[in-house]
Amino acid sequence: MSTIAVQTYLTPEEYITAERKAVIKSEYFSGKMIADSGASLKHNLITINVTTGLYNQLVEQGCYVFGSDMRVGIGSGMSYFYPDVSVVCDTPRFEDDVLDILLNPIVVVEVLSQSTEAYDRGEKFRRYQLLESLQEYILISQERVEVERFQRQLEEWQSQVFNAIEDILKLPSVDAELPLQQIYRSVEI
Repeated sequence: MSTIAVQTYLTPEEYITAERKAVIKSEYFSGKMIADSGASLKHNLITINVTTGLYNQLVEQGCYVFGSDMRVGIGSGMSYFYPDVSVVCDTPRFEDDVLDILLNPIVVVEVLSQSTEAYDRGEKFRRYQLLESLQEYILISQERVEVERFQRQLEEWQSQVFNAIEDILKLPSVDAELPLQQIYRSVEI
């Protein structure tokens, strides 16, 4: 997914008001809107494979699996992101009564692209770490078979890389597993 920075400072309230009326999604990062220009075929296939795989495992446990239209709010208006997939296994908490800004995901998944990888691994991840609820942050490459899981261990984040198609991504925070064969189903690498 590629992004284009719009260089206008907005307050969090101005961003939310504009975003709720917008035709195109934009993320919010410290006063700046970052427009989302869409996703590739590979990106979409990976996202739907992860979403359905998690949903099928977690729906009976009372968990919620959200796609990329659910905004996640961080730090009282500091940032708003649209993760590709997010999971809540508690009562979802929202910023207001519109119920479109999730505050307590336990798992967040981002599918990487060349234009977003540095951002997703860097400043975006640092912001996600501010969420007390977040236990696992998953980065999935669409260019090669590679999934990286960051798991919160007290105040540290431990990383594990999965890069064999036979590997199984385990998500202990939600007691789920995703075989990489399922994540990359129908995706030409």
